[in-house]
Amino acid sequence: MKKILVLASLVSSLLFSQELKITADSFNADEGKGVSVFSGNVSIVKESDELNASSVTIYTNKKNQPTKFIATGNVSFKIETTTAAKYEGTANKVIYIPSKKEYYFYKNVHLRQIDEKKEIQGDEVVLSIEDGKAYAKGLHKEPVIMIFDIAEDGEK
Repeated sequence: MKKILVLASLVSSLLFSQELKITADSFNADEGKGVSVFSGNVSIVKESDELNASSVTIYTNKKNQPTKFIATGNVSFKIETTTAAKYEGTANKVIYIPSKKEYYFYKNVHLRQIDEKKEIQGDEVVLSIEDGKAYAKGLHKEPVIMIFDIAEDGEK
């Protein structure tokens, strides 16, 4: 299927003057409702951040400012926080709230901090891109799993 390349100017100029590039197989929008839906092999790139999914829905307010991004289906991502921490991972569903600068990851979440070799696995994880803090909880009687290296005395 031919890909549609959309430079989402209605969104990009409002995200701190950073270019937001969205590639997808199809695109539908309802400007009156402030809803844009990108489907099929969706890829969103903004600076060093990247989000890939089967479908992404972007909600905007009356000023065409994005209020929420919802990505579903085979979601993978790379995120850099304002403190320069780098994360990558996968989840079944990801919600990004620009006003809070927070990502919400749901179901089969695997979040890895690249530069610190820390990993979180769970069913619900929240990552703040302002301070790089992550919060996690398991659902359905499944525990949260955290994996990290511990340096012994005398080691770096």
